[in-house]
Amino acid sequence: MADACARSSRPRADVRLQPITKTVPANILRFAHAAGVTSFGENKIQEAAGKRDALSDLPIRWSIVGHLQTNKAANAARFADEFHALDSMRLADALNARLARDGRTLDVYVQVNTSDEDTKFGLHPDALLPFIDTLPRFERLRPRGLMTLAAFSDDMVRVRTCFRLLRRLRDEAARRDSRIAELSMGMSGDFEMAIEEGADVVRVGQAIFGRRPTPDSHYWPGLVGA
Repeated sequence: MADACARSSRPRADVRLQPITKTVPANILRFAHAAGVTSFGENKIQEAAGKRDALSDLPIRWSIVGHLQTNKAANAARFADEFHALDSMRLADALNARLARDGRTLDVYVQVNTSDEDTKFGLHPDALLPFIDTLPRFERLRPRGLMTLAAFSDDMVRVRTCFRLLRRLRDEAARRDSRIAELSMGMSGDFEMAIEEGADVVRVGQAIFGRRPTPDSHYWPGLVGA
């Protein structure tokens, strides 16, 4: 991360590392917390809720980074500190209603499908600005920026194009809503490139905790055999 920041003339402090802990057992996360990791990112809400209960004695910030079904929004709203995959008004409404009931707020990143892949969740780029215009009605949601999953490809030009598109969309969205300021993009295989293209948050799992026991297709449907 420091090298990527140096290459792009950015202060290292400008980029936040969000460790992704999906499939990592709660007992291992205790060691991670003891080593200084205080924010854990989870893809599946059931797994996150179980770990949250198991680690309730620790001061942990929980980030939900994967697609969330509307019928599970209430569970996420109960304890998540931030959500990186907001992609519909229906989900925004469900989250906002539960947050209002609990007297909580939630930091959110709007997910955009920048790779034009049918297997990816997220708003189509053309749908982003109309969606941004609806966000003020959800008073319990605190928009922070945009999020994307770049193309799963060895073609680094294609990957970089996804990051550049998200940055351009962020600039356009910020003119509609100044709260849309950050870019959540980049994972273990491409976070350096994401930083070079302006990432404010990088979501890194395997580069920290090692290879997951389940294939990527378990968490990112459509990646058969990944």
